[in-house]
Amino acid sequence: GIGVDTTGSSPMPVDSSGTPLALHPKFKDNLNAQVWLWKDHTGYEEAAGITAVAAKMRPAYMAKVGGTYSSEWFWSKIWHCLNVDPSVFDAADSFVEICDYIPGLLTGKTAPNQLARSICAAGHKAMFNTEWGGLPDTEFLAACDPRLAELRGRLYDTAYPSNHLFGGLTDEWAGKLGLRPGIAVAVGAFDAHMGAVGAGVGEGTLVKILGTSTCDIMVSPRQKGFADIPGVCGIVDGSVIPGMIGIEAGQSAVGDIFLWFVNNLVPEIYGRTADEKFINLGRQAAAQKPGEHGLLALDWNNGNRTILVDVRLSGLLVGQSLHTKAHEIYRALVEATAFGALTIINRIEEFGVRVTEIVNCGGLAARNPFLMQVYADITGRPMKVSRSDLTCALGAALFGAVAAGKEAGGFETVEEAQIKTTGIKTTYTPDEENHSVYREMYALYKTLHDAFGTRAWTGNLGAVMKDLITLREKQRRERK
Repeated sequence: GIGVDTTGSSPMPVDSSGTPLALHPKFKDNLNAQVWLWKDHTGYEEAAGITAVAAKMRPAYMAKVGGTYSSEWFWSKIWHCLNVDPSVFDAADSFVEICDYIPGLLTGKTAPNQLARSICAAGHKAMFNTEWGGLPDTEFLAACDPRLAELRGRLYDTAYPSNHLFGGLTDEWAGKLGLRPGIAVAVGAFDAHMGAVGAGVGEGTLVKILGTSTCDIMVSPRQKGFADIPGVCGIVDGSVIPGMIGIEAGQSAVGDIFLWFVNNLVPEIYGRTADEKFINLGRQAAAQKPGEHGLLALDWNNGNRTILVDVRLSGLLVGQSLHTKAHEIYRALVEATAFGALTIINRIEEFGVRVTEIVNCGGLAARNPFLMQVYADITGRPMKVSRSDLTCALGAALFGAVAAGKEAGGFETVEEAQIKTTGIKTTYTPDEENHSVYREMYALYKTLHDAFGTRAWTGNLGAVMKDLITLREKQRRERK
């Protein structure tokens, strides 16, 4: 069978046959008619409007998505499209997530009313929940904009987990792919959620998909139940594993922060190419003790996804001197992303979901041992790395095999497929001495986090720089 994972929320305007508007001559040069990729944050005002309307009319909507609607999600993108380019919105029969469109393309069922929509996309990004009958109701949408309410009837009323069979592969696509016509194509989902399945997610396991950004995925048995978690990116039944509640959190930039730094600020003494610079930065940064650089950063160069859910935040670096080196800044940026990861873990556990194991996957986990060790030292927890370097593809393949079923050579359940195909390659164990220093630094990180990220903070930043200098001096004395 075939499974499909894509980024999301990445909706696309289509006509009544499911043809993307971008393929129409009228819109071929119009970016607004193309896919609105997840990373696009231009709908931040619309996201704030959705949050405000929900707070007044439908607080339950926000409770299931962490309390704040994001500009990275479905409705804010569509509403922004309406506001900046009504011609595209008016020409669209519907808006379709890429993870729904591709299975439709492979099976010859691209018309919006033929698509089996993903519960992963619908629940985490479009406020779909069976508790209130699916998508947000027309009264709520009309309070945002009456034209959104008119669109609702051309969207969908049902959504499915990815073990559900979407359809069979068409002759045309079988010929293009060199596969047998009619083989099973599963309902699609987002890359992070399928990546978590490919990394072996189960109860108590937090899977971190580490790449340009980071997604954190957990599952909890449906019958257990738990409180809504402020600041997460959704709590959705069946979004990861059928029959279990999926929890999503994450950071809007991780690898992208490091790449920005290397491409723009690292001198050639560290190497001529980006790869050479990363190698030398990592080697020299790893030789330092925690706190020895005297630096502390906030990892918000692309906003904050969890727990503040605010794209109107930016990166910060405190503690620079005339002697600060590029590899010291690199270490501070890596540490900042790890402090952000710890903040997410603490929030999830605060609301009753216990994290007993952390499994990492994605490009950074596979290729950056320095980063993995820092994550272990800062969280004080072993950092396991998935056996597969391609967990998103593996997870998608597993869903394809489950949708195909045992008689076709597949599996009956996702859990059965995971037992046969997933595992751990490497484990990074925390250094207790480093962890002790990082506890001090995390307290300072939380001060910066709350001071710059929340309006309610009433503390004092006066000691942060001096505390960093004191720690720097202490660590350098101990090295001597």
